[in-house]
Amino acid sequence: MSDTMQYFLGVDVGTGSARAGVFDNRGHLISSAKTALEMHRSDTGHFEQSSAQVWRSVCASVREAVARAEVDPDLIAGIGFDATCSLVVQGATSGVGDPNHPERDIIVWSDHRARTQAERINASGHSVLDYVGGTISPEMQTPKLLWLRENLPEVYSSAAHFFDLTDFLTWKASGALERSICTVTCKWTYLAHEDRWDAGFFHSIGLGDLADQEFARIGPRVVPAGTSLGNGLTPQAAAEMGLRAGVAVAAGLIDAHAGGLGTVGASGAPDAACQTMAYVFGTSSCTMTSSTVAHFVPGVWGPYRSAMVPGLWLNEGGQSAAGAALDQLTASHPASAKAAQLAAECGIGLTQWLADQALNKVGHPSEAVGLAHGLHVVPEYLGNRAPFADPKRRAVVAGLGLQQGIDSLVALYVAGLCGLAYGLRQILQAQAGQGITVRALSVSGGAGTHPLSCQVLADATGLPVEVTESTEPVLLGSAMLAAVASGRYGALTDAMPNMSRVARRATPNSSYAAQHQQRFDAFTELQNVAARLATIESH
Repeated sequence: MSDTMQYFLGVDVGTGSARAGVFDNRGHLISSAKTALEMHRSDTGHFEQSSAQVWRSVCASVREAVARAEVDPDLIAGIGFDATCSLVVQGATSGVGDPNHPERDIIVWSDHRARTQAERINASGHSVLDYVGGTISPEMQTPKLLWLRENLPEVYSSAAHFFDLTDFLTWKASGALERSICTVTCKWTYLAHEDRWDAGFFHSIGLGDLADQEFARIGPRVVPAGTSLGNGLTPQAAAEMGLRAGVAVAAGLIDAHAGGLGTVGASGAPDAACQTMAYVFGTSSCTMTSSTVAHFVPGVWGPYRSAMVPGLWLNEGGQSAAGAALDQLTASHPASAKAAQLAAECGIGLTQWLADQALNKVGHPSEAVGLAHGLHVVPEYLGNRAPFADPKRRAVVAGLGLQQGIDSLVALYVAGLCGLAYGLRQILQAQAGQGITVRALSVSGGAGTHPLSCQVLADATGLPVEVTESTEPVLLGSAMLAAVASGRYGALTDAMPNMSRVARRATPNSSYAAQHQQRFDAFTELQNVAARLATIESH
C-alpha cells in the first residue's frame, strides 16, 4: 500500500437522491454533495424513474463533491457505486409504463406490480428459492422481469440489457457489462456459491429465453464487489464527471450492503464481520448478518455467498418501510404540519425534531418508551419483508385518542420507533432459531443513529448498538470498493478496519426489559390480527 495521498469517490443512489462523497485513505469524509431524483408514482401504485435523469444527477453530485473537496481531481484514484435494487431496462422500444413516457425505464425497488408473478414463482417450490429465504419477493428482479414479459412483451423482447441499478451505473461509467456478485445473487437468483445461473429455474418460471440466450441480457459475467472494471472511467463518463479518464471503477454493491460494508468491520476485531449485524435504517431498513457457514432462515433472504464480505455467507432481512413508515405515521397526525414548520425553523427534518423533543422530555433515553404508553404501532405499511415474507401485511396503529397536540405526535413517533425495533427483534429471533447469533448491532442511516433510536433499539433487542465514526457509512462502503479497485487496499477485508471506526455505543438498559417485553407481546398480537384480517379480505 502506497503512502501517497489518494482520494476515493463513493456514489450512493437512493430512492430520492444521488449522493457523492470524497474520502481519504483512512475513510475520512472530505466533502459530499446531493442531487434530487425524480420519481413517478402512478395511481396503480407503480414507482418509476428515468435512468438518464439518475445518471445526470450522479454526475452533478460527483462534480460538486470534488469541487467542495478542493482536491486535485487527478488525485481521485477510484470510484465505487451503490444503489437501490431497482430494475433498469436498457435499449427497449418504450419505457416500463406509460408509452408516452419512454424515459421512465426503471421499475423502482418498492414497486410491487409483480406480486402475482412472485406468488407463482414461489408456488414452483424450486430449490433455487432456498437461497432467498424460501420465498421470493416482488421487490426482486425475476418477478419484475416476468411481469414485463407478460404485460409489456415488446418492451421485454426489445431490451438489450436488464440491469440492477448499481450495475447500470458501473456500465455507464466504464462500459463494462460485468455484474456485481452482490446484485445478481441477492436480487436475480444467481447461485454465487456455485458460480452459475440455474437455467432450469428460469425455464420453469417462464423466463427460459434468458437462459437460451446464455443470460447475456442479465449477467454474462459476474465478478466480486470491488473488482476493477474495464479500463476505468471512459472518456465520456470522465468528461461528464469532471474527472480524468481511466480512474478505477469498482464493481458495486446494493445500497444497504454498502452500508454494511462501511460499518461491520469498524471494531477491528478479527471476527467483527460475523459478530455484528448491520442495520441500515433508510427509507426501508435492511439487516445484514455474515457467517462462515450457510444458514437457511425461512423468510430471511439468503444465504448469499460473498454478497457483502468476500468469502462469507450473508443473510439479509429488514423492513420494507422504515423511515418511510415513520414519515407516513407522523404525517397522519393533526399536529404534523405545525411540527414540520417548527422543525424547518430549526433546520432539521421532522422525525429528527420529534426524536429531539422526546429526549427533552426525559432524563435518560431509555425513559422515552414511557411516552408511548397505550400507543402501539405495527409499521408494516408495505408488507413484511422479514421474517414473514408477506407483502400483503399492512400497518396497525392502536390506542389513538382525540389528542391533537404536539405531545401526542411525539408519543406516536416513539411508538412507531418501538414498532420498528420489535420488527428487528423478530428477525434476530428467527435467525437465532437457525443458529445465527450476533453480539452487537451496527446502525447506519440518519434516523437510526439518533441517540433516541439507538437506545430504543438496544433496549428492545437486548443488544448493544454501535454507531460508526463516519456520518456517511453507505458512501464510505462504496469508497472502500473504490480503494480496493484502485489497488490502495488488497482486499475489502483490509479496507474495512482501516477506513471505519466505532464512535459511540448504546448499551441495553435492563430496567426497561420487562416493559419492552410487554410491548413486544402486544406488537406480536396486533401483527397476528392484521395478518388474519388480510387473509379474510383476500377471500
